[in-house]
Amino acid sequence: MGSTARTIAVNGIDLCTEAFGNPADQAVLLIHGAGESMLAWDAEFVARLAAGGRYVVRYDSRDAGRSTTFPVGAPPYGLADLVADAAGLIIALGLERVHLVGMSQGSAVAQLVALDHPQLVASLTVASGTPGGPGHQYADLPAMSAELAQFFEGAAPEPDWTDLAAVTDYLAESLRPFAAASRPFDLAAQQESAAKVVHRAANIAAQLTNPYLLDAGAPWRNRLGDIAVPTLVYHGDEDPLFPLDHGRILAREIPNAQFRPLPHTGHEVFPPHTWDTVISDLLTHTT
Repeated sequence: MGSTARTIAVNGIDLCTEAFGNPADQAVLLIHGAGESMLAWDAEFVARLAAGGRYVVRYDSRDAGRSTTFPVGAPPYGLADLVADAAGLIIALGLERVHLVGMSQGSAVAQLVALDHPQLVASLTVASGTPGGPGHQYADLPAMSAELAQFFEGAAPEPDWTDLAAVTDYLAESLRPFAAASRPFDLAAQQESAAKVVHRAANIAAQLTNPYLLDAGAPWRNRLGDIAVPTLVYHGDEDPLFPLDHGRILAREIPNAQFRPLPHTGHEVFPPHTWDTVISDLLTHTT
């Protein structure tokens, strides 16, 4: 399945995009998580969606991949700007209404696009998300795992950002504590993927730093009941950052949302063992 790469000017910045499939088909917009780029959406996964009769667009958010970057440690934007970027991109690409698919921080962006720009959204799919977050804490939601908290406390120091080999190793290893413990961690495969991400990034230090410093803005959990589009909620059953109840409660608070726990999955973008199920679900959900 061929692809078309374009750089789109939106809200005074440039966003790098890549589209797969026939523009006449139903459009699916993929929104990656913090510290990631469009490469988080595996090309084979995307191609299979496109082969199912979908026009699939993935893009680099601010500070990611080949989109506009900002000074490391001082991003002059917040989550609201990422929401405006997604909405602006839909309009700039002439897509009218799209099926949104968001992962982690991308889940937060997708929730807010559905709330603030409902005329642009045909359906909503969120994965590894939390109700009205991340960035806001609620007493009824379980905390991250003790193991992940310990990882954050003893996190390895930042690498020399000019040493791409060191950055590649740093990025690959940083994924280990978020992966499902019930599956072997394939370090070689993660290093191969990380190398592509690192060598493609315009500013890898900004990509792996700035998205975690954003102001999440006002809480919006109390608005989830206003989401009126068909919604599908995926969540890894071994997610250490947002344990499974985050996804279950998120689905409960969005009217008529469907909840899909993913077995042997942590806080990670649809691992290959989930693809048959997820792609089949998404093709049905976006019909």
